[in-house]
Amino acid sequence: MYLTDSVGQKDTVEGVWPLPQTYISLPERYQLKPQSFSFGYQRHLAAQHSCSVLDAAFKRYFSILFPGYTSGNETISFSENEVFALTISLDHHGCEGYPNQESSERYKLSVSAEQAFLNAETVWGALRGLETFSQLVYQDDFGTYYINKTEITDYPQFNYRGILLDTSRHYLPVQAILKTLDAMAYSKFNVFHWHIVDDPSFPYQSHTFPDLSNKGAFHPVTHIYTQSDVRRVISYARMRGIRVLPEFDSPGHTKSWGKGQSELLTPCYRGGTPSGTFGPVNPALTSTYQFMASFFKEVASVFPDSYIHLGGDEVDFSCWRSNPYIHAFMHKMGFGLDFSKLEAFYIEKIVNITSVLRKTSIVWQDVFDYHERRKSLSVVEVWKQGCYLCEVRRVVKAGLRVILASPWYLDQPGPTHNWARYYNVWPLAFKGTEKQKSLVIGGEVCLWGEYVDATNLSPRLWPRASAAAERLWSNERQTSSVDRAFPRLQEFRCKLLRRGIQAEPLYVGHCKHEYQSV
Repeated sequence: MYLTDSVGQKDTVEGVWPLPQTYISLPERYQLKPQSFSFGYQRHLAAQHSCSVLDAAFKRYFSILFPGYTSGNETISFSENEVFALTISLDHHGCEGYPNQESSERYKLSVSAEQAFLNAETVWGALRGLETFSQLVYQDDFGTYYINKTEITDYPQFNYRGILLDTSRHYLPVQAILKTLDAMAYSKFNVFHWHIVDDPSFPYQSHTFPDLSNKGAFHPVTHIYTQSDVRRVISYARMRGIRVLPEFDSPGHTKSWGKGQSELLTPCYRGGTPSGTFGPVNPALTSTYQFMASFFKEVASVFPDSYIHLGGDEVDFSCWRSNPYIHAFMHKMGFGLDFSKLEAFYIEKIVNITSVLRKTSIVWQDVFDYHERRKSLSVVEVWKQGCYLCEVRRVVKAGLRVILASPWYLDQPGPTHNWARYYNVWPLAFKGTEKQKSLVIGGEVCLWGEYVDATNLSPRLWPRASAAAERLWSNERQTSSVDRAFPRLQEFRCKLLRRGIQAEPLYVGHCKHEYQSV
């Protein structure tokens, strides 16, 4: 339900992005003054203990609500009826943990004279409610802040709403990642899928195997993510209710691994002798699995999320096919000449390693497509073009969970006005039972790094990723019109600019506050 009765009031806000599930906005409005505005906890909550996640969010959102205002030490006198407080209450207090796949993000927000109440089941829902509140505040032409009388009940359509960044094809400085996490929170994304290593470079600095980045990164000092960099990203994300999901893709996409870990990759042969080149990870050696067990043990201790992405896509069989030792191993295992069986064998071993570490593994759809024993899989990410909903249907019919990425590959250059093609996506528009549809846990925007680095990361992502964000958060029926969404997205893009995010323009026009390079 989306009711707004603010027609004719030029200064009101167009609305919230992504659109809340139920949203009633009335013309009655209240003035907000930075010097007499406060965030607070409901009494019983404050008495127990405050919450570091919310305390930090209050500071952030105060600056967002009142840009440029710094509270000085001078004593400000104001009468009792000028005070405006946003009071927060939580049903479950847990403030110290990390968000996870089951975390509730449901909240209720009620704005009336001199006060607003935000109730959430968890701290993560409270963060989403604070973001919504920040989008309801607007300024008139004289710079006075207002908020309208509002009632909102809100929760996400899908629990998994991700953005993939690729830090192997181009290194992204930590600062660029943190800025992306800020922008993600503004659009209510909740998973940062960190495709951290790939063929071109291995920037993750492993403390168990330091040679992986020493020899595999573009540069062993300037182009790496140290353990403290990774901790900083995870902590920054947690404070915004965002999970960090690492991807260490194998057996393909591993050229950079081989530089620092000898005998991990398969030697390719030409005319019966080694050619000096290498292919995918060697699945025939016991040492491969010993290495992977040690490596993933470290990864499991560094990344707290219970999910881990194991990749498994685009494996080129030609090198395996050329290697006599691989042939002998396949014969011994009874695989014949079916290299997809060899690949399935390898992935199953890696899935078992991560299961022992109590991690839920995600794989790209390639693994599902060639895997005969699919019961060993948990979550499949659908990425290929074509009839992607046909693939989604096949995966859920096998009883597995799905993340949809196919319609949201944003790395290819394209005019910004194609945002509508990312908006008009219907992840559940396939024939299936309610139970099967509930296995679609969400979707993901992918920004691969062939043509993306810190110079164009933000404009390539925003505001097009926000179109996907609304599809994954909001009610489909209420958000089926591109024309109705356009003015809201245009205003949201202006908000992003004011918050320091370089979001591309959607069309001709202007923002009251244009982007100021910082």
